[in-house]
Amino acid sequence: MSRQHIKKIRALGKILFVLYLIFLLYFLIFSDWYGRTGVLQEYSYNLVLFKEIKRFIIYRETLGAFAVFTNLFGNILIFVPYGFFISMASKSRGLSKTFVYSLGLSLCVEIFQLFSKVGSFDVDDLLLNTTGGIVGYILFIICNGIRRKQYVRKRKKH
Repeated sequence: MSRQHIKKIRALGKILFVLYLIFLLYFLIFSDWYGRTGVLQEYSYNLVLFKEIKRFIIYRETLGAFAVFTNLFGNILIFVPYGFFISMASKSRGLSKTFVYSLGLSLCVEIFQLFSKVGSFDVDDLLLNTTGGIVGYILFIICNGIRRKQYVRKRKKH
């Protein structure tokens, strides 16, 4: 694969990464759809790992499928593109870097929510968001491996 082609892929990754970050920050901080209706008068936060995850599992019938899916799987899914695009855009990538970057961004969002009282600070969100970033990294590795195999096959034919 030519250096020019690799540069184009990284440039595309950087563009998609920036667009994704804009979407992510809007969605997590300002989106009415996600329940962001302004500053909360009575603010709650969770510093106990697995507390909210356990609550959503135990009270899933009372809370409803949408609330459970949004909290548990939504927090994972929203960070999958982050892990994918940061790996696509960066020369230096790896599982540990993706872990640190995903945890760092999630922590920034949670700290913003803590001080702005928009949303709520939840350590379970840190776990779920970071898991999503790792899943995105794994998907990138799989897609990159498939792309490389196709490139090698194409070169052997010519």
